[in-house]
Amino acid sequence: MTNKKTNNRWPRVIISGGGTGGHIFPAVAIARGIQEQYPSSDILFVGAQGKMEMEKVPAAGFPIEGLWISGLQRSLTLKNLLFPVKVLSSVWKALRIIRKFKPDVAIGVGGYASGSLLYAASMKGIPCLIQEQNSFPGITNKILKNRVQTICVAYDRMDRFFPSEKIVLTGNPVRKEITKLEGKRERGLEKFNLDSTKKTVLVVGGSLGARSINQSIDANLQLFADNDIQLIWQTGKLYTEQAKKRVAEVGYKGISSLDFIADMDLAYAVADVVISRAGALAVSELCLVKKPAILVPLPSAAEDHQTKNAMSLVSYNAAILVKDNEAKEHLVQDAIALVNDQEQMDKLSRNIEKLAFANATETIVSEVMKLINK
Repeated sequence: MTNKKTNNRWPRVIISGGGTGGHIFPAVAIARGIQEQYPSSDILFVGAQGKMEMEKVPAAGFPIEGLWISGLQRSLTLKNLLFPVKVLSSVWKALRIIRKFKPDVAIGVGGYASGSLLYAASMKGIPCLIQEQNSFPGITNKILKNRVQTICVAYDRMDRFFPSEKIVLTGNPVRKEITKLEGKRERGLEKFNLDSTKKTVLVVGGSLGARSINQSIDANLQLFADNDIQLIWQTGKLYTEQAKKRVAEVGYKGISSLDFIADMDLAYAVADVVISRAGALAVSELCLVKKPAILVPLPSAAEDHQTKNAMSLVSYNAAILVKDNEAKEHLVQDAIALVNDQEQMDKLSRNIEKLAFANATETIVSEVMKLINK
């Protein structure tokens, strides 16, 4: 393909979305996939001012522009009066960004910024693709469905929400380092200061933390020490101080708490069992790393889609489900029982591996290039 831009950077790609790691990390995976296949590519992210993408995307090595946009509040609030103003402002700025950057394609991964950016891109006749991570789509992607050309999804039966002729089943893109855990166990043991002779449980509640999971671990933290089981506890920022206090109280060397884990590949490499929410990205990663998992779906997720995500594994005997309202009584006890049952761990690991989409990123990049080449 000949270069289409006078500055020798092609393809030029805008990627928009964010709000949570479940949107940001797939977006970064897509960007890196494009870079790997097309080293001369020029990639710009567009996010929402004040949201975590404004920190995480530059940390991943990509430039980002911020839009003044946020969602409607569920309760009556004065902030909702600003929503129409924010929409108009963000679309106007998105149009300015597009005029300056001159993208060949626009990609949306969910979140309010992607709504404004892809709306503006479609107005300018730029081909658009959205990537929906969940079994129940977010409001932004549902609004955009008639303005985009391609919709990449991770679950079957998404024609309930999107035009079937636009759907491509790709799976969810994940950070490439997570797909390659071989040889990383020793590095992980050193990073988290763990004993190689002991079993380890990894707890992840999503990039923002998970209150019920944190409270369950907190209430039963002594059980890890009593059973000589190590713990890596990712708490999110809101629970980090309480977690550090509890870890100090228990005083067991094998327990560490962190508000965020940047090197998730090393955490997965040392984990024998993983406790997690059932967000789409978490489910996709667990399938690829082949780890025995206990899932605690977030009950307030739209249309209870996290339970649907979890059941896509549980129905194949590939994970264990603990209900959110039962976590404090059962979660830690079930985790300890699983760690002590190697046969069950091996069975879960074998079954979850069968559900992985190994080449999701490459497939999505291929769909992006199809749009550009049209």
